[in-house]
Amino acid sequence: MLRALALSLAQLGDRPILKLFLGSLAVTLVLLALIGAGLVWGTQAVLVDGLALDERWGTLGAVAAALLSILGAWLLFRAVAIAVIGLFADGVVEAVEARHYPARRDRAVPVPLARSLRMALGSAGRAVAVNLLLVPPYLFLLVTGVGTAALFFIANAWLLGRDLGDMVAARHMDDAAMRDWRRRTRGSRMVLGAIGTAILIVPVAGLFGPILGAAMATHLFHMRESQ
Repeated sequence: MLRALALSLAQLGDRPILKLFLGSLAVTLVLLALIGAGLVWGTQAVLVDGLALDERWGTLGAVAAALLSILGAWLLFRAVAIAVIGLFADGVVEAVEARHYPARRDRAVPVPLARSLRMALGSAGRAVAVNLLLVPPYLFLLVTGVGTAALFFIANAWLLGRDLGDMVAARHMDDAAMRDWRRRTRGSRMVLGAIGTAILIVPVAGLFGPILGAAMATHLFHMRESQ
């Protein structure tokens, strides 16, 4: 795992990786901005146009919505960023394979856009659904001080480990083979997800989390398959 991390960090400056990082980050930030703008506009429209309240209430509501959208951006960043990187994943994985595993890169099959979209939407949907289902235990464990954070970390490490692993496996396996591969790699993917989640929650470093996670997943996939 440490070797995979070291190799991934060393390749962050490569032109193809850097280009994909900037592209995926730009799309992620635009989507988060659109979600926030929609929340602010929707709140103001409901209060002023829908409920016919005074304009001042609309302004207060918009300010509150803006603050909530900032908090929401932090909470949604993982789901949106991983969904977006799912669309760019083929390029990241190919860049890592081209440098470190050229023979296997030649045998890989590029993931069709339809499959990439299905995986990206599935990733975002799982992240949102699991975290919504865990809201009650999150609130219950809030009184412990650390319980909520621990549960959040474990749940998202599991989700991220699956997503990152699938990004690589999809180039080399069909859906049936991937299901078997997931069963055989639960432990290593959980560790991968834990490292990726830890990176994502660190300010600034979290911006590199999706790209770094995809690169690490590529190394782990090929290191394991070569054993």
